[in-house]
Amino acid sequence: MLKSKEVIILTGGAGFIGSCLLWKFNQEGIDSVIVVDNLDTSSKWKNLSGKHFADYIQKDDFLGILESGKLRSIKAIIHLGACSSTTLNDAAYFLKNNYEYSKRLAVWADAHTARFIYASSAATYGGGNDYDDNESKLSNLRPLNIYGYTKHLFDIWMLRSGLLKKSIGFKFFNVFGPNEYHKGEMMSIICKRFADVKSGRPVCLFKSYHPDYKDGEQKRDFIYVKDAIDVVYYFFTKPHKTGIFNLGTGCAQSWNNFAKAIFLAVGKKSKIEYIEMPSRIRNKYQYFTQANMAKLRAAGCRHKFMSLEKAVKDYAVYLDNGSYL
Repeated sequence: MLKSKEVIILTGGAGFIGSCLLWKFNQEGIDSVIVVDNLDTSSKWKNLSGKHFADYIQKDDFLGILESGKLRSIKAIIHLGACSSTTLNDAAYFLKNNYEYSKRLAVWADAHTARFIYASSAATYGGGNDYDDNESKLSNLRPLNIYGYTKHLFDIWMLRSGLLKKSIGFKFFNVFGPNEYHKGEMMSIICKRFADVKSGRPVCLFKSYHPDYKDGEQKRDFIYVKDAIDVVYYFFTKPHKTGIFNLGTGCAQSWNNFAKAIFLAVGKKSKIEYIEMPSRIRNKYQYFTQANMAKLRAAGCRHKFMSLEKAVKDYAVYLDNGSYL
């Protein structure tokens, strides 16, 4: 697949999904990867420990190095790096990091005939129930937060510039699994509450403020990171595949079901309590997400996704051991 000396650029390579994808590349015998990320004061650096890659470059230095022509033989840019906070409200920061940075990478990749694969998000869909990844519907989407909006802006720009015909974007749904430990409030509920569950304490879920959903019955399309990276790798090996694709499981599960799966994984009786949702996110909250997977299946991807219970049980082993993928 990769010729001698060909290189993959992996932005966000020390982050959650990026480091897991790097692990997948290593499993496939690929280590000619340049990792780009922002190693700050968090423990994110631990995601790279034990993995094999050609070089590491700080995010703020990378564009200048790339555009200076110092990097050669780049086969692909896999752009997973972004600010993914759903509570930060600095629009200028989001635009610079999630939109402008992404545009420069896409333009460079096109000019140098490098494959371009990037992360979009299910947050682009907003509060609607139509999770169809048909590109003709992109202009109808209304994201609920600035994170989703900047991801949506980039999707629209890729479409209008014609670059989407040469690239792949993945609308990631609710990804959870090993290597998310550095994400603070953005960690999945199992990562946040695993110690509580093991100690017999309850899991607290948000109350519902929507008449169609009971407390804890808000639903998400939860996808295990091992499944997500298998799909990304599949498309990486199929250079003729292009466009935007949903990356969930196609099966929405309630937060109650997720919590019960955690208790089941550790052999404890379920204890769930419901708490008030912070007022700052109530009008930006998605009550239901479920990926329409028809387009991905039509593209030939036959990956069989883990059940929620099996995925949570697998993840619990990593949390028990404090281990990384």
